[in-house]
Amino acid sequence: MIGSCLCGSVEFEVDGDEFNIYQCHCSLCKKQSGSSSNSATIVKSDNFRFLKASNHIGSWVKETGFRSDFCRKCGSTLPNPLRGLDLYWIPVGLFPVDLKAKVVAHLCTSSISSWHPVSSDIKQFKEVPELALLMRMLHE
Repeated sequence: MIGSCLCGSVEFEVDGDEFNIYQCHCSLCKKQSGSSSNSATIVKSDNFRFLKASNHIGSWVKETGFRSDFCRKCGSTLPNPLRGLDLYWIPVGLFPVDLKAKVVAHLCTSSISSWHPVSSDIKQFKEVPELALLMRMLHE
């Protein structure tokens, strides 16, 4: 599956064409996305490749380790390596609209926006669950 930023200066490919995703409702993800949540998935680095990118990627890292990569040309949030692990965090809004995706978890529901109800039939976590549990849910 190929994804890209808004202007097309950064393009990437992820192995597969169907993804389990999560929506995080923490204050950082809401500010990063400009919406009620951030919809994303996490994949192994071996399954991710930049096709076009290098000089268009900027990065901002908060002292807590939260990282936000972005296109220097259009400002789109971009995939980034996950905290020194062999994983990539992928914002799924960068994929084509016909992406086959299923939301399997809502994270940080303790800070969910009052105007954004979430389905009760999807697993909810008041905070961020352990990475191993989240990875199992994303790759079932």
